[in-house]
Amino acid sequence: MPHTTLVTTDLLAQHLGDPAWVVIDCRHELAEPARGRADYAAGHVPGARFLHLDEDLSAPKTGRTGRHPLPDPAALRATLGRAGVTAGGQVVAYDDQGGMVASRLWWLLRWMGHEAVAVLDGGWSAWKAEGRPLTRDVPPPSSATFGGAPRGGTVDAAWVLSRLGDPRTTVLDARAPGRFRGEGETIDPVGGRIPGARNRFWKDNLGPDGRFKAPGALAAELAAAAGGAPPDQVVHVCGSGVSACHNLLALEVAGLPGGRLYPGSWSEWCSDPSRPVERGEPKG
Repeated sequence: MPHTTLVTTDLLAQHLGDPAWVVIDCRHELAEPARGRADYAAGHVPGARFLHLDEDLSAPKTGRTGRHPLPDPAALRATLGRAGVTAGGQVVAYDDQGGMVASRLWWLLRWMGHEAVAVLDGGWSAWKAEGRPLTRDVPPPSSATFGGAPRGGTVDAAWVLSRLGDPRTTVLDARAPGRFRGEGETIDPVGGRIPGARNRFWKDNLGPDGRFKAPGALAAELAAAAGGAPPDQVVHVCGSGVSACHNLLALEVAGLPGGRLYPGSWSEWCSDPSRPVERGEPKG
C-alpha cells in the first residue's frame, strides 16, 4: 500500500536502502537560499538526494508570476527522473521546517499524478534527535524516467479575481497572522492579503513536538478556519505557493481532500497594482 500523506521516522528507518523508496532532502532557508544544499552536504538521511526549492521545485521568477512559480512540467519530469522517482516508487520528502518545503514537493508530485509520496513527520529535526543514521555520501544521479503529467488542482489570479465576494469560493491564506494582516511584511514589496481571505497559519497544523496533529483535530481546525466551506470550494494561498501546500497536506491527513492551490499566491497577486488589497483584521 502506498503512503500518501505522512510516514514516521520508524517506518523510514525500516526502508533505508530499499530500492523501491526514494528519499528527497528539501531543506531550504528563504533568507539564505544556499544554506539547504550546505546542510545537506554536512549530513543527511542515507540515500537521500537533494532538491532545491528555487532551482528544482520552481520555475525562474519573472517578476509577474510570484517568487516560486510552478516548474515547467518537462523540466520537473527530468528533475524527478534524476532523483530516481519512477511510476511505482515510494517517495519520502523531508526538511527542517516542519514539512513546509517538503509539502511543496509532496504537492508537486500529486499534481503530476504520482500518489505514492509522503512527508516525513517530524522531519530532519526528529530524525537527528532520535539518533537515526546520517551520512555525507551523495548518491549519483539516477537514469530513471518519470512520466507524470499535470492533472489540475490549480487556479490563477484571473480566476481568483473573478470570484472575489462569491460565497461559493473561500480563499485560505497560510501565512503568519501578522503578514496576513499586512503588518511587518519583510518578504514581499506590498503588505496585505487577497480581499475576503481567511487565515490558517500553516504552523498551526503541528503539535508541540513538531509533528502533525491528529486527523480529527486537523479536520475540526481546518474546517473552522475555512468557515465551514467544503474543501472543493477552498483555494489555498500563501506568500508564493509553498506553505499553502502544508495546509493542503494537512487536509489530506484529516481525510478532507479536494482543495485547490493558487500557485502565484500573494507575491504574484501584489505584483499588479490593479488588483485589490485588504489589510487589518478581517471583517465579520
